[in-house]
Amino acid sequence: MDIQYKPELPTRGVPIIILGAGGIVKDAHLPAYKQAGLTVHGIYNRTIEKARRLAAQYDIPNVYDSIEQAVADAPSEVVWDIAVMPPQFVDVLDKLPENSHVLIQKPMGDDWAQTLAIRDKCHEKGHQAAINCQLRFAPFVMATRWLLDQGLLGELHHLEVHVEVYTPWHLFPHIHPLPRVEIQQHSIHYVDLIRSFFGDPENIYARTVKHPKQAELASTRSTIIMDYGDEIQATILTNHGHDFGPHNQQSYIKWEGTKGAVKAKMGLLMNYPDGVPDHFEYCLLNKDAPPKWETVQLEGSWFPEAFVGTMASVQRHLEGTADSMPTNIDDVMRTMACVEAAYESNANGGSKVDYGV
Repeated sequence: MDIQYKPELPTRGVPIIILGAGGIVKDAHLPAYKQAGLTVHGIYNRTIEKARRLAAQYDIPNVYDSIEQAVADAPSEVVWDIAVMPPQFVDVLDKLPENSHVLIQKPMGDDWAQTLAIRDKCHEKGHQAAINCQLRFAPFVMATRWLLDQGLLGELHHLEVHVEVYTPWHLFPHIHPLPRVEIQQHSIHYVDLIRSFFGDPENIYARTVKHPKQAELASTRSTIIMDYGDEIQATILTNHGHDFGPHNQQSYIKWEGTKGAVKAKMGLLMNYPDGVPDHFEYCLLNKDAPPKWETVQLEGSWFPEAFVGTMASVQRHLEGTADSMPTNIDDVMRTMACVEAAYESNANGGSKVDYGV
């Protein structure tokens, strides 16, 4: 089967200016743009040496001392790629020219107040902005969506995310002081993914807890149920403290429909940061034969290939070949509302058990 799973690229490349030069830019943004043949016009970072190193590595012609300098040097058509910390988003957005096309690194704020401020600033400035919720564009997700769109999976009724790995949190020192870690910084990807398939849930049930061996962090284990009524099951289970070796680590997404199912291993999260290969398989029901799972080799993975999709969607909107951006701020704000509801559920607790004594 010729499964279609790669994002549509812009017909002409619009120059990109990147604001930020951290690990996500180095490991994902720049490799993805190079792979897609997109041009990076310039880069800025508060620690300018980081920007200079990436500029030398990726032949970026302009390194800026300030955002104001980047704005002054920007081409007439440009996509702004904001990859600073969320508390800085509003200030950066305010400095950009009105009606800019912008791709903002997730999450859309570290809390609900920041989310609202980011949305309001984009609306005030007239920015056409999207959030970099790039898991939607991972090859295994795009392939699943194609199978679903072809009617091969039937009616989708189950989506399960299971992540049980050992995450080396020391590689992300910026999140250590944050009061919200697992859901806000990681499971937000899965909340957004589930929304992209099922829409907005009616309710959220969630519990997120610390790990005794990761006491310096807020929470690194979560259980989330997204409620879509009596016929759809959508669950997220994450444990980032499984330090018992790779044998029983798990990292997968499973979709089940009335006619078929898909299971995709997200190898990136296992043995992080080196990762292991992804694995994509599907099963289509046939009344004349027993269920059989087929494996398909997909090119690319979540990092860096999925980052092509988010940037391409902004570029295509700018050039007029796409009417909308899937991860626009007004859509992703609804993901952030789900995240907020998850933390409210966590704080409020479950139903007390009446043991009848």
